[in-house]
Formats: sequence, C-alpha cells, structure tokens
Amino acid sequence: MNLSQYLRESREELGRVSWPTRAQVWEGTQAVLLFLVALTLIVYLMDLLFTTLIQAVLL
Repeated sequence: MNLSQYLRESREELGRVSWPTRAQVWEGTQAVLLFLVALTLIVYLMDLLFTTLIQAVLL
C-alpha cells in the first residue's frame, strides 16, 4: 500500500462517516460543561469540609 492509495482510501472512509449535527455537538458540549461545573462544586465543598474539620482537630 503506497501513500497515495492510503490517502485516497482515508478520504473515502471519511465520506462514509456519520458526522453529528451542530445541535448534537452543542448538546454534548453543554452536558460536559454541566458535569464539569457540578464536579468542581463537589470537590470545592469537600475541600472546604475537610479543611474545616482538620483545623478544628488541630486547633
């Protein structure tokens, strides 16, 4: 298999791919961002809780 054949077949394969619509991409992006915000909030609250508990025990 030479390079030109590989590139030709790759281009053909990409033509058969079922690409998501802009709306589907935006929905996925929103889901990821929502999950990221929720996880960040959970980690922040756990950090705040453990910091408070450790300070209460040490002081």
